[in-house]
Amino acid sequence: MSEQQTEQPDRRTERRIVIVGAGMAGVQTAVALREQGFTGPVTLIGAEPHQPYDRPPLSKAVLLGEAEGSAFDIDFEALDIELQLGRDVTGLRSEAHELDTPTGPVPYDVLVIATGAEPVELPGSEGVRGVHLLRTLDDAARLRPVLGEQHTVVVVGAGWIGAEFATAARAAGCEVTVVEAADRPLAGVLPAEVVAPMARWYGESGAELLTGVPVARIEPGRVVLADGRALAAGAVVVGIGARPATAWLAGSGIALGPDGSVTADEALRTSLPDVYAVGDCASFPSARYGTRLLVHHWDNAVQGPRTAAANIIGAGFDGAPQPLTYDPVPYFWSEQFDRFVQYAGHHGGADTLLWRGDPDGPAWSVLWLRDGVLVAVLAVGRPRDLAQGRKLIEAGARLDEVRAADPSVPLKSTVRQ
Repeated sequence: MSEQQTEQPDRRTERRIVIVGAGMAGVQTAVALREQGFTGPVTLIGAEPHQPYDRPPLSKAVLLGEAEGSAFDIDFEALDIELQLGRDVTGLRSEAHELDTPTGPVPYDVLVIATGAEPVELPGSEGVRGVHLLRTLDDAARLRPVLGEQHTVVVVGAGWIGAEFATAARAAGCEVTVVEAADRPLAGVLPAEVVAPMARWYGESGAELLTGVPVARIEPGRVVLADGRALAAGAVVVGIGARPATAWLAGSGIALGPDGSVTADEALRTSLPDVYAVGDCASFPSARYGTRLLVHHWDNAVQGPRTAAANIIGAGFDGAPQPLTYDPVPYFWSEQFDRFVQYAGHHGGADTLLWRGDPDGPAWSVLWLRDGVLVAVLAVGRPRDLAQGRKLIEAGARLDEVRAADPSVPLKSTVRQ
């Protein structure tokens, strides 16, 4: 090796990697960098002052007082990961390779955007006493005494988070009414025929579900509906969706989609050099499904960082391998009304829907196929269907529809030979 070559810095170890967002995606990116051999400086910046924590327990154990928190069991000091907590990032200047913060600029060589998603607020509810969101540890801390005092609670929105909060509130002994503007829960997420049995779970738990009625306004102590009805409310919890937390990227040159997500490529690179994006804030192209996906779920925040880390380490030096492609089978779960619901895949574009089991029973599944190939599965109390289905989706398996619709036949045994 020549003297000139010897003097060249090893960009794999000397580059400064800065990760914005200390949720699951940001933390997993930092950990993956270390696990995959990166030894250079890694800085993790989080807007919240708390030690980085996992979010799913917020709507369950933390909310019900069964756990004080859900901090990750990670020794950041031992991993030589610098934490900068309670620090807002307000802008990105790519030409200077710097982030703007209220306490001064932060330089980077490689940037990872992992700012997640933020809840959508109900217009007119901002600042009204007794109105809550459930996204952060502080949100859960404010809601815990509400449940402890067994207030009458109105939940606005019958999506995943609305169902999970309603479950927790009923477990705490609260009277619960869930209000949904659409004609059914999970509208726009699952077909009406699949949602029908799930809608009945509300009443079975003792919660009242009102659909097809928007909220006109929220006043202290009550929720006024568009049809003139007024619901007493000791507390109101708004769960009408989330959007990528990317407003701080305005003017940065980072390409965003119509939904506000960072439009990453198949390697999770953004439109700017040396900038990657992972988790709830980033969409990515899926060759498997032939569309761009924006996945607001825990598993995506775990899997994507491993691909991003490998591509960051591999980029920028001679002989680098081809970038890894990120094209997962999306997966998520929800615990609601004494049921464990799991979903894998993406059913957009499916042409066939098959039931496995009785939807009025405690355990059943739904399969979606496209041209005979399994593309998605929803399992309620049938974890084997989910586990086997997920592998079949990854393999692009073509199923025998008659056998696949028989719940007594293992799903893995329904593949056409």
